[in-house]
Amino acid sequence: FFSTPVDASPVLGIMSDFDAKAEKAIAAHVRMISGCDDSQTSADVSNVNSFQLPDPAGKASGACTAALLKVLYESHRDPSDSPSFIDVLNRTRESLQEKNFTQIPQLSSSRRIKMSNTFDIVPPNCTGTKRAVLIGINYTGQRGELSGCHNDVHNIKGYLEEVHGFDRENMTVLLDDGEHYDPTKKNIMNALKNLVNKTKSGDAVFVHYSGHGGSVPDKNGDEEDGMDETLIPVDYQTAGQIIDDDLYATLVCGMPAGVTMTCLMDCCHSGTIMDLPYTFVADGKTTEMKADKSFNFGKVGAFLKDVMERSGIRDVNDLMDRKKMKDLKKNMKAGLKNKMKNFGF
Repeated sequence: FFSTPVDASPVLGIMSDFDAKAEKAIAAHVRMISGCDDSQTSADVSNVNSFQLPDPAGKASGACTAALLKVLYESHRDPSDSPSFIDVLNRTRESLQEKNFTQIPQLSSSRRIKMSNTFDIVPPNCTGTKRAVLIGINYTGQRGELSGCHNDVHNIKGYLEEVHGFDRENMTVLLDDGEHYDPTKKNIMNALKNLVNKTKSGDAVFVHYSGHGGSVPDKNGDEEDGMDETLIPVDYQTAGQIIDDDLYATLVCGMPAGVTMTCLMDCCHSGTIMDLPYTFVADGKTTEMKADKSFNFGKVGAFLKDVMERSGIRDVNDLMDRKKMKDLKKNMKAGLKNKMKNFGF
């Protein structure tokens, strides 16, 4: 299947067939930091002051968000410190362990990242706008109520503004606090779609989710473990959960080429919530990213086939039909729009 072994490129310095397919399938450079793997649960911190964040917003927080911010602020305060990706992930794990948390952070990506490269959220070659969508759900008054997710968002927002110069006008905040956009399933998906529609090549994007995560049986057979990972919106009891396939189609596939998007998912079962082809586990032993041999490159094609069929497009001649092309644009989800361009439609 591969002309070179799947993990040969870091050693040989060449692009494998897998790397080339990954770059074709996902136009943007997408990286996701998750608080734990798919089988683990994340933790709520009762006193975020123990992580020594600058002016933390409230005492409670998500463990992964607090630990990562601690590492990033410490690096920011020390001009001589330019931590690599592996440094940031391993320091985050060590910070969690110091507080007796057992969860192991992971980094997944649409590109094979050399873990010794300097960690960044806004790459040095960024020439565009810095954009963010920040989601925090405490599920106030519901079963399973959390206490730190709003604080996570406020702390991340402060960090992005202070350290990376994000403007408030380019940041969308969803909180179930009665003051911000309510983090319903519809509002979350619309916020992500709007983010994709506004983002252009050269932009740097940050997406943060702090809340409950879950897993449900996989219905289309694209998950090796038979389960789809999920985000749980505030109205999940009536609207349902947001599955990883939806995030992949809308957010991952939707981002145009030339964009760097960093996502922080501080929730349970978040290891593969964005279904990216490369993974690094910060277990203190692993030193390089590994390609997911089971990654389904046909996932993009399946979404394209579905939306084209719903638009009445059966062959190339249908592409000349104005009505069908109008229907295609109408039916196309934000996550497929850029994929269609990549395939020449």
